[in-house]
Amino acid sequence: MDKLAGAMGTRAGLALRLAQAIFSVGSLLFMCLDVSVFSYSYAPFCFLVATMGLVTPWSLGLATIDAFLVLVKRPSHQARVLSAVVLGDWVLSVLSLSVSCSTFSVVDYLIASGSPNCRGNICRRYQLSAAMAFLTWILSLTSLLFNLWLLPTLY
Repeated sequence: MDKLAGAMGTRAGLALRLAQAIFSVGSLLFMCLDVSVFSYSYAPFCFLVATMGLVTPWSLGLATIDAFLVLVKRPSHQARVLSAVVLGDWVLSVLSLSVSCSTFSVVDYLIASGSPNCRGNICRRYQLSAAMAFLTWILSLTSLLFNLWLLPTLY
């Protein structure tokens, strides 16, 4: 079995996981800094925090496993482990896409309607948070597709 760049146990896979973790932490930071009551009155904002709170430990945990596999220079050849990774990536990538789109649409509506809750740069920060969640989705989808491509060769 050839090593597919971006799959588990490769340096590109480790880079994907670390970038996922960085963008999900960035999304959380932009969403949670200078928290106001306003930010918890909209469900997409709460869902974004919850989803990025799930993506961060998932990405860091898999980055740890990838780092170990890269250090021992042995890719993962276990079909069940890779199946669990594909399933987890699939669920979290769908969640990341949905919360980033819903958060951005709510913030865009609030800015367009001239809401008094968008004082200062708070809505711009929420837009940055949604953009980081969207970047997390792109990286998660990329990792999912590489691992999904590799999965049939293990069975």
